Amino acid sequence: MTASAATTTPHPLDPLTADEIDTARAVLEAEGLVSDATRFPLVLPDEPDRHAALAHRDGDAFTRRVRVTLLDSATGRAAEALVDVTSRLLLAHRDLDPAADGQPPLLFEEYETCDEIVKADPAWRAAMAERGVTDTSLVIAAPLAAGNFGIASETGRRMLRSLTFLRCDESDNPFAHPVGGLVAEVDLIERRVVRLIDTGAVPTPAQCGRYEAEFNGPARTDLRPLEIGQPEGPSFTLEGPVLSWQNWRLRLDFNAREGLVLHRITHRDGDRDRLVLHRASIAEMAVPYAEPDAARNWVCYLDAGEYLLGRNANALRLGCDCLGEIAYVDAVLADDLGRPETLSNAICVHEEDAGLLWKHTNIFDNFAVDSRRSRRLVISYIATLGNYDYGFYWYLHQDGTIAFEAKATGLVQTSAAVPGESSPHATEIAPGLLAPYHQHLFCARLDVAVDGPANTVEELDVVRLPMGPDNPNGNAFTTRATAVADSGDAGRVADPAAGRRWRISNPGSLNRMGRPVAYTLLPDAGPTLLAQPGSPVAERVTYATKHLWVTRYRPERHYPDGDYPNQHRGGAGVGQWSRPGEALEDTDLTLWHSFGPTHLPRLEDWPVMPVDTCGFTLRPTGFFDRNPTLDLPRESGRGSGGHCHL
Repeated sequence: MTASAATTTPHPLDPLTADEIDTARAVLEAEGLVSDATRFPLVLPDEPDRHAALAHRDGDAFTRRVRVTLLDSATGRAAEALVDVTSRLLLAHRDLDPAADGQPPLLFEEYETCDEIVKADPAWRAAMAERGVTDTSLVIAAPLAAGNFGIASETGRRMLRSLTFLRCDESDNPFAHPVGGLVAEVDLIERRVVRLIDTGAVPTPAQCGRYEAEFNGPARTDLRPLEIGQPEGPSFTLEGPVLSWQNWRLRLDFNAREGLVLHRITHRDGDRDRLVLHRASIAEMAVPYAEPDAARNWVCYLDAGEYLLGRNANALRLGCDCLGEIAYVDAVLADDLGRPETLSNAICVHEEDAGLLWKHTNIFDNFAVDSRRSRRLVISYIATLGNYDYGFYWYLHQDGTIAFEAKATGLVQTSAAVPGESSPHATEIAPGLLAPYHQHLFCARLDVAVDGPANTVEELDVVRLPMGPDNPNGNAFTTRATAVADSGDAGRVADPAAGRRWRISNPGSLNRMGRPVAYTLLPDAGPTLLAQPGSPVAERVTYATKHLWVTRYRPERHYPDGDYPNQHRGGAGVGQWSRPGEALEDTDLTLWHSFGPTHLPRLEDWPVMPVDTCGFTLRPTGFFDRNPTLDLPRESGRGSGGHCHL
């Protein structure tokens, strides 16, 4: 089934509608701010302050506002505007300074523009001819974000850097045939290659990397059908953007930059709907690479801030991307011209079995058994960013746990080398084909609101106690809690050896034991950013130098690397917000949690990569007074009449 976002009473946190996108464009046109050359890199809802959203009641009047980024594709001038689409008014407008603000994210049309510019460049064509390629009809000149490396001649320019790949035919995998030693630096406004780096030709890998079934048969014949069904339908309800399941209730949103956003996540406890998170999203993802040579040492993509996760989302397919009794939700986004377009089946909602929830065999009562199966609600979408495909999965569990999982698949990016020559920075995955080492560094934005907005974060470590009169056998250990009290101390690093986790509590709400109610963030700790401190990448991806940042909630603090990270010199976002002097206890907080794999590619990752997963968990810790799943129906045990099979 497909859910419509227009079936409930409008709410300030609703996704943008097609009419609102059209209205924003019309207001800007009426103000003389739109010409034939105007493009719309970003059209986003201007979300209300969390307290205003919390105070809203159905039927209340409210104002809907839209943030629009404008780009003149002829001159490169950029601006941002704030439009009241309820009253059809322009509220604010300012020009962007590319040196200070950075560039707007990439347009879809610039992908094709980059390809045309590179292929028309005489120096690039000569370099390709030296490599034996004169027919460029099957060549791919990839549109890759340029970053910022302090090159004075690039200041103020709208840039891309382009690597080159070959294909045997239009359906071939271009990443099987990278052209080594060649990168074109493209000015998109002047429509020319401003510099060509050619470090010397190496053989272009010739072996194909086809992953389609017709190239890899015969297919296995020993798989029998695996069917998942819910004859009575799913247990959740979806009324427009409002999703309810078990004791959970939340609002779905989807925007061009972050993709899926979850608002106002509450859990019903008795007769109360208790708030856990005001807002949750994946606000950025950096993919820095490890190769140091001049043709590759600039590669670090920001897939949300430069390319836009939401605009690159897939239209999901039943039985392939999602399995079971599915509800799909469409998304309405703006295209490059600021016109609304609908992405069908952008979000998938379904239930799935999650194994054993709890069980006990009472050995003192004739081995009586009681157990419950666990199921979880899955809210997901998938985006394709060039060679990689990413699945984003939010899980709600019956015991009050919230979890997130990212699934990376698709194709590894590649470079060329002399066959058999090893590299300390890459894996040779086919003859002469290298897959460089790299990282995927996600950042979750979590506007926490555990039983209300006034929260405190503590870093919790497990600590061994020394042997002595109070610990004669040396077996004792305890915990040490350190409050994250000031913004200057708000960048934290996970420590698996200490079992480090972060507890988010509400000092004004106590459980039955008289302790503050809490949720605990359990990280799946991996390396933080491996680029050297002070490097251009580290300056631009500051958020990834720590596993956690805690900042005061401010409505203008949208993204961990700032509003316009494309070609930004760095220093915006969490690094700027984490200077000393801002108190963080018993107040409105945002947590920025960085996580993700350091990918050392394997031969098994080629020609298409099996899913690699990472994520984190938010677990109730004294939030409930006892196990909140005791009211689940019995499934086994004496006199249950349950559904277990012998």
